[in-house]
Amino acid sequence: MATRIFLLRHGETPWSLSGQHTSRTDLPLTANGERRASQLRDVLQGIQFAHVLTSPLQRARRTCELAGFGTVARVEPDLHEWDYGDYEGRTTAEIRIQNPGWTVFQEGCPNGESVEQVAQRADRVLAGLRPMEGTVALFSHAHFLRALAVRWIGLPVQQGLNFALDTGSVSILGHDHPGGTIPAILLYRLIG
Repeated sequence: MATRIFLLRHGETPWSLSGQHTSRTDLPLTANGERRASQLRDVLQGIQFAHVLTSPLQRARRTCELAGFGTVARVEPDLHEWDYGDYEGRTTAEIRIQNPGWTVFQEGCPNGESVEQVAQRADRVLAGLRPMEGTVALFSHAHFLRALAVRWIGLPVQQGLNFALDTGSVSILGHDHPGGTIPAILLYRLIG
Protein backbone atom coordinates (compact mmCIF):
# COMPACT_ATOMS: atom_id res chain seq x y z
CA MET A 1 0.00 0.00 0.00
CA ALA A 2 1.25 3.50 -0.82
CA THR A 3 2.64 4.96 2.39
CA ARG A 4 2.27 8.61 1.40
CA ILE A 5 0.76 10.35 -1.61
CA PHE A 6 2.03 13.83 -2.42
CA LEU A 7 -0.51 16.01 -4.24
CA LEU A 8 1.32 18.67 -6.26
CA ARG A 9 -0.70 21.37 -7.98
CA HIS A 10 0.86 22.80 -11.11
CA GLY A 11 2.38 26.27 -11.18
CA GLU A 12 0.57 29.45 -12.17
CA THR A 13 -0.83 29.85 -15.71
CA PRO A 14 -2.35 32.96 -17.30
CA TRP A 15 -5.85 31.62 -16.57
CA SER A 16 -5.18 30.52 -13.00
CA LEU A 17 -3.92 34.06 -12.44
CA SER A 18 -7.11 35.58 -13.93
CA GLY A 19 -9.42 33.05 -12.24
CA GLN A 20 -10.60 31.45 -15.49
CA HIS A 21 -11.55 27.78 -15.29
CA THR A 22 -9.00 25.73 -17.24
CA SER A 23 -9.44 22.08 -18.04
CA ARG A 24 -8.91 21.09 -21.69
CA THR A 25 -7.17 24.32 -22.71
CA ASP A 26 -3.50 23.37 -22.58
CA LEU A 27 -1.84 26.53 -21.27
CA PRO A 28 1.84 26.96 -20.39
CA LEU A 29 3.08 28.20 -17.03
CA THR A 30 3.74 31.90 -16.53
CA ALA A 31 7.25 33.02 -15.59
CA ASN A 32 6.08 33.11 -11.96
CA GLY A 33 4.58 29.64 -12.41
CA GLU A 34 7.92 28.34 -13.64
CA ARG A 35 9.71 29.94 -10.67
CA ARG A 36 7.25 28.42 -8.16
CA ALA A 37 7.44 25.02 -9.86
CA SER A 38 11.25 25.17 -9.63
CA GLN A 39 10.96 25.86 -5.89
CA LEU A 40 9.21 22.51 -5.49
CA ARG A 41 12.58 20.89 -6.21
CA ASP A 42 13.88 22.23 -2.87
CA VAL A 43 10.68 21.30 -1.00
CA LEU A 44 10.79 17.73 -2.33
CA GLN A 45 14.56 17.28 -2.09
CA GLY A 46 15.53 14.05 -0.36
CA ILE A 47 12.13 12.40 -0.71
CA GLN A 48 12.39 9.06 -2.47
CA PHE A 49 9.35 8.64 -4.69
CA ALA A 50 8.63 5.08 -5.76
CA HIS A 51 6.15 6.38 -8.37
CA VAL A 52 5.67 9.78 -10.02
CA LEU A 53 2.51 10.35 -12.06
CA THR A 54 1.46 13.47 -13.93
CA SER A 55 -1.53 14.81 -15.77
CA PRO A 56 -1.04 14.85 -19.55
CA LEU A 57 -1.53 18.64 -19.67
CA GLN A 58 1.60 20.72 -20.17
CA ARG A 59 1.14 22.87 -17.05
CA ALA A 60 1.34 19.75 -14.84
CA ARG A 61 4.04 18.04 -16.91
CA ARG A 62 6.20 21.20 -16.87
CA THR A 63 5.75 21.57 -13.11
CA CYS A 64 6.83 17.94 -12.71
CA GLU A 65 9.87 18.56 -14.90
CA LEU A 66 10.92 21.75 -13.06
CA ALA A 67 10.46 19.95 -9.72
CA GLY A 68 13.07 17.44 -10.93
CA PHE A 69 10.91 14.44 -11.82
CA GLY A 70 10.30 14.79 -15.56
CA THR A 71 12.51 11.86 -16.53
CA VAL A 72 10.84 9.40 -14.14
CA ALA A 73 7.23 10.53 -14.41
CA ARG A 74 4.51 8.49 -16.07
CA VAL A 75 1.57 10.30 -17.68
CA GLU A 76 -1.74 9.26 -16.09
CA PRO A 77 -4.69 10.52 -18.18
CA ASP A 78 -7.08 10.31 -15.20
CA LEU A 79 -5.12 13.09 -13.44
CA HIS A 80 -6.43 15.73 -15.84
CA GLU A 81 -8.47 18.61 -14.45
CA TRP A 82 -12.26 18.53 -14.02
CA ASP A 83 -13.76 19.03 -17.49
CA TYR A 84 -15.52 22.41 -17.29
CA GLY A 85 -17.44 21.95 -20.55
CA ASP A 86 -19.37 25.14 -21.35
CA TYR A 87 -17.64 26.92 -18.45
CA GLU A 88 -14.13 26.52 -19.90
CA GLY A 89 -12.31 29.85 -19.86
CA ARG A 90 -14.95 31.57 -17.73
CA THR A 91 -14.54 32.89 -14.19
CA THR A 92 -16.83 31.90 -11.34
CA ALA A 93 -18.21 35.47 -11.26
CA GLU A 94 -19.11 35.25 -14.97
CA ILE A 95 -20.77 31.86 -14.50
CA ARG A 96 -22.78 33.08 -11.52
CA ILE A 97 -24.37 35.86 -13.58
CA GLN A 98 -26.32 33.12 -15.38
CA ASN A 99 -26.25 30.51 -12.62
CA PRO A 100 -26.26 32.23 -9.19
CA GLY A 101 -24.62 30.25 -6.41
CA TRP A 102 -22.90 27.83 -8.81
CA THR A 103 -19.96 25.76 -7.60
CA VAL A 104 -18.29 23.00 -9.55
CA PHE A 105 -18.42 20.76 -6.47
CA GLN A 106 -22.20 20.99 -6.19
CA GLU A 107 -23.32 21.10 -9.82
CA GLY A 108 -20.51 20.02 -12.10
CA CYS A 109 -20.45 21.61 -15.55
CA PRO A 110 -22.86 21.55 -18.50
CA ASN A 111 -21.32 19.58 -21.38
CA GLY A 112 -18.40 18.78 -19.08
CA GLU A 113 -18.01 16.43 -16.13
CA SER A 114 -20.61 15.89 -13.46
CA VAL A 115 -19.79 15.56 -9.77
CA GLU A 116 -20.46 11.82 -10.06
CA GLN A 117 -18.09 11.42 -13.01
CA VAL A 118 -15.27 13.18 -11.15
CA ALA A 119 -15.92 11.01 -8.09
CA GLN A 120 -15.65 7.89 -10.24
CA ARG A 121 -12.42 9.13 -11.82
CA ALA A 122 -10.91 10.02 -8.42
CA ASP A 123 -11.88 6.60 -7.07
CA ARG A 124 -10.28 4.97 -10.12
CA VAL A 125 -7.02 6.86 -9.48
CA LEU A 126 -7.08 5.87 -5.80
CA ALA A 127 -7.76 2.23 -6.68
CA GLY A 128 -4.63 2.32 -8.86
CA LEU A 129 -2.56 3.95 -6.09
CA ARG A 130 -3.53 1.71 -3.18
CA PRO A 131 -1.50 -1.33 -4.29
CA MET A 132 1.61 0.78 -5.01
CA GLU A 133 4.45 0.46 -2.53
CA GLY A 134 6.27 3.48 -1.13
CA THR A 135 5.77 7.20 -1.60
CA VAL A 136 3.90 8.51 -4.65
CA ALA A 137 3.90 11.97 -6.27
CA LEU A 138 0.91 13.18 -8.29
CA PHE A 139 1.23 16.34 -10.41
CA SER A 140 -2.25 17.55 -11.26
CA HIS A 141 -4.81 20.35 -10.96
CA ALA A 142 -6.71 22.18 -8.21
CA HIS A 143 -10.26 20.91 -8.49
CA PHE A 144 -9.27 17.35 -9.28
CA LEU A 145 -6.73 17.18 -6.43
CA ARG A 146 -9.35 18.57 -4.04
CA ALA A 147 -11.76 15.83 -5.17
CA LEU A 148 -9.02 13.22 -4.79
CA ALA A 149 -8.15 14.35 -1.25
CA VAL A 150 -11.71 14.13 0.03
CA ARG A 151 -12.32 10.79 -1.68
CA TRP A 152 -9.12 9.47 0.01
CA ILE A 153 -10.69 10.10 3.43
CA GLY A 154 -14.07 8.74 2.37
CA LEU A 155 -15.95 12.02 1.96
CA PRO A 156 -18.16 12.87 -1.02
CA VAL A 157 -16.60 15.00 -3.76
CA GLN A 158 -18.89 17.88 -2.75
CA GLN A 159 -16.71 18.36 0.37
CA GLY A 160 -13.84 19.40 -1.91
CA LEU A 161 -15.46 22.81 -1.81
CA ASN A 162 -13.93 23.26 1.65
CA PHE A 163 -10.34 22.48 0.61
CA ALA A 164 -8.55 25.23 -1.34
CA LEU A 165 -5.26 24.71 -3.21
CA ASP A 166 -2.88 27.38 -4.45
CA THR A 167 -0.73 26.97 -7.54
CA GLY A 168 2.56 25.26 -6.76
CA SER A 169 1.27 23.85 -3.48
CA VAL A 170 2.03 20.52 -1.82
CA SER A 171 -0.38 18.34 0.16
CA ILE A 172 0.21 14.87 1.58
CA LEU A 173 -2.20 11.98 1.99
CA GLY A 174 -1.35 9.02 4.16
CA HIS A 175 -2.67 7.09 7.13
CA ASP A 176 -3.57 7.84 10.74
CA HIS A 177 -0.16 6.55 11.93
CA PRO A 178 2.83 4.69 10.44
CA GLY A 179 1.61 1.28 9.38
CA GLY A 180 -1.98 2.40 9.91
CA THR A 181 -4.90 1.61 7.66
CA ILE A 182 -7.16 4.63 8.23
CA PRO A 183 -6.74 7.16 5.39
CA ALA A 184 -5.78 10.63 6.63
CA ILE A 185 -4.72 14.01 5.28
CA LEU A 186 -1.24 14.51 6.75
CA LEU A 187 -0.54 17.95 5.28
CA TYR A 188 -2.68 20.28 3.29
CA ARG A 189 -1.67 23.24 1.19
CA LEU A 190 1.99 23.82 1.95
CA ILE A 191 3.05 26.52 -0.46
CA GLY A 192 6.39 25.86 -2.14
